[in-house]
Amino acid sequence: MADIRLEGVAHSYDGGRTWALRPTTWTWRSGRAYALLGPSGCGKTTLLNIISGLLTPTEGRVLFDGRDVTGVPTAGRDIAQVFQFPVLYEEMSVYDNLAFPLRNRRRPKQEIDRRVREVSRLLGLDPVLGRRSRRLDPGRQQIVCLGRGLVRHEVAAVLLDEPLTVVDPALKWTLRSKLKEIHRDTGHTLIYVTHDQTEALTFADEVVVVNEGAIVQAGEPAELFLSPAHEFVGHFIGSPGMNMLPAEIAGGVVRVAGADAGAALPDTAAQAALADGEKLPPGPVRIGVRPEFVELGAAPGVPARVSGVDRMGAYDLVHALVGEHPVVARTEAGTAYEPGAAVCLRFPPERAFLFRDQVRCGSLGPLTGKGAA
Repeated sequence: MADIRLEGVAHSYDGGRTWALRPTTWTWRSGRAYALLGPSGCGKTTLLNIISGLLTPTEGRVLFDGRDVTGVPTAGRDIAQVFQFPVLYEEMSVYDNLAFPLRNRRRPKQEIDRRVREVSRLLGLDPVLGRRSRRLDPGRQQIVCLGRGLVRHEVAAVLLDEPLTVVDPALKWTLRSKLKEIHRDTGHTLIYVTHDQTEALTFADEVVVVNEGAIVQAGEPAELFLSPAHEFVGHFIGSPGMNMLPAEIAGGVVRVAGADAGAALPDTAAQAALADGEKLPPGPVRIGVRPEFVELGAAPGVPARVSGVDRMGAYDLVHALVGEHPVVARTEAGTAYEPGAAVCLRFPPERAFLFRDQVRCGSLGPLTGKGAA
């Protein structure tokens, strides 16, 4: 295992006209389980292939425990990689496929057998250990690939590129739990690429969110959900994602549709750029608040009109319009709100944030004095 550090790493496939990965400096700490989360085409696989050595970055360096491996091929990096679709020796048995990485490194037979059977048990492969891999369905073949990537103890990292794509949905929850169990057992550094927020949030110790070739935020799942630092994180994580509502700061108060929504409080980073007691500068902002924290009721609040209700069984999603801007509120099942109803929206100060140029600059605070309800 190793700390994997990227220093100013960037990559272009067209000679610098466009960048699949913008300059990135980041450290993957040894023994942690990471999810690399973002939409298709955002640079996740490019980043993973640079770590593994399948790609040499256009710019920057890759360091394993301080050793520069930028020009070192994959075989010299001691990396295990599992791809999106199964890659197996089809004429070999499942047992032999699992054993191959260890045999290739001339490990003792007893160690090979013990480790193969441990991984087989954890992944539910015992019933098919003697079967040829080509006779398995694609989902089971991919589980064998997972096992082959996880069977070695001494790898610097295990890289997983959307490994559950071809796995039956009913097995995905089980396999994510198994991966966490194996991670606890082996202490491998795992970097798991996915566009599925559920996979990322349930699997990882730390989620690294990527958009348009750049890391926009990283943190524990709860931190990303409750305290997004970028509009994209608020939108991409959560189902439905965070509401973004145009607003205006005037005299230290945030106003939406002519109503006072709360006081404008600067974040720590914004506060550092302001003089003591200085407020966030006036002008347009966007209020970000998750549907789970939007409160519906009578005045006071931001006036809105209900446009529809989705009955989800365990809860309802109430859709409303503030002027022409949509807002979604998650409520208990059986809400009495109907389309056309006039309501007022309130945003809890500790759960509503202010964004400028897509980056969080502050949060809503309680109104005091003249603007208080």
